[in-house]
Amino acid sequence: MADIVDRATRSRMMAGIGGKNTKPEIILRRALHRAGFRFRLHARELPGKPDVVLPRYRVVILVHGCFWHRHHGCHWCTDPAANSEFWKSKFDRNVERDAEIAGRLHEAGWRIARVWECGLRGSAEARTIDDLLRWLPSAERDFDSGLIRARGS
Repeated sequence: MADIVDRATRSRMMAGIGGKNTKPEIILRRALHRAGFRFRLHARELPGKPDVVLPRYRVVILVHGCFWHRHHGCHWCTDPAANSEFWKSKFDRNVERDAEIAGRLHEAGWRIARVWECGLRGSAEARTIDDLLRWLPSAERDFDSGLIRARGS
């Protein structure tokens, strides 16, 4: 299937997709702040510059977009029809990089919370945030917000 816009327009559109201060990140940060948690943002000294860092709990929170980070089975984790080899390579590298960063963070003694974008949409938002807030002071190693809407539903 051919793209509906020309190459220059598509390039400009893709370049405009930011990696910081996304809507899901802001939703999560506001909820954390409302609950009394204080945090740092995008700590450069940590592998992958995590979205949210809570040093007191030795926790980093990674807010992952379902499309870009390949949330397996998620409704919003689709595969572009055009230029599929390019996209497969790009997505594979994103997943590989996520695993490398998680490994380095664990080696440095950090616990990791992965909050998927779909968990911060609509009615799932409150449950995801409640689950995360209960997990933060716990001794459990990692947190994953899980699948909210399966592909095909």
